[in-house]
Order: sequence, then structure tokens, then C-alpha cells
Amino acid sequence: MPANTSHEIGVRNLRMQLADVLNAASARGRTTYITSHGRRIAAIVPVAVAEGAEGSVEEDAGDEPA
Repeated sequence: MPANTSHEIGVRNLRMQLADVLNAASARGRTTYITSHGRRIAAIVPVAVAEGAEGSVEEDAGDEPA
């Protein structure tokens, strides 16, 4: 997969370009930060990135004492 790049897009523009943003995440490995009033509120990331983050959270949770 190509080097990961990032991009920002506002909520309004995302509504019109969602298919393109999803394709960029899937095909090019692009992370897109969703902004509202100039603040990052969410991200669309490639599946491998999301699965890696989920694995990290699960591993961290396993380290905590019961």
C-alpha cells in the first residue's frame, strides 16, 4: 500500500464527496480528518489502521489488573 497521507474536509463538503473520501481511504491509504467549525471531530481511516487501533486498545485493556 502507498505511503499514508492525510487530508481534512469539512462536514458539509464530506456530504458531497463521501464516495471519493471512502475510495481514497481504501485505495490510497489516505486518512481524512472530518472538521466542524475548523476543529477535527472524527477521522475516516483505512481498515488496516482501524483494526490496528482496535488491537492496541484490546491489548491495553488486557494489561489492566482485574
